[in-house]
Amino acid sequence: MHTFEVLRRPIITEKNSMLLAQSKYTFEVSQNANKPQIKEAVEKAFKVKVTAVNVICVPGKMRRAGRQRGMTSPWKKAVVTLEPGQKIELFEVV
Repeated sequence: MHTFEVLRRPIITEKNSMLLAQSKYTFEVSQNANKPQIKEAVEKAFKVKVTAVNVICVPGKMRRAGRQRGMTSPWKKAVVTLEPGQKIELFEVV
């Protein structure tokens, strides 16, 4: 898998905004990505040093629209911890 296919998008929520104080950033990542690939992608894309990567597999949920039922797609997210003093400017703008 190519390095830049690993990261899909940053996840910006109220809970994730509180994690910024601890130098933790959250991304949606590819289903096939593993921790070393995620670490390499973040380090290359944002020129920072990653100390830890935690991965969470989010299952799809049942949704209804009237009588129609369906499932949302499952996805994977990663919480990336940076070395103290480093930050990603993409998140600081929001």
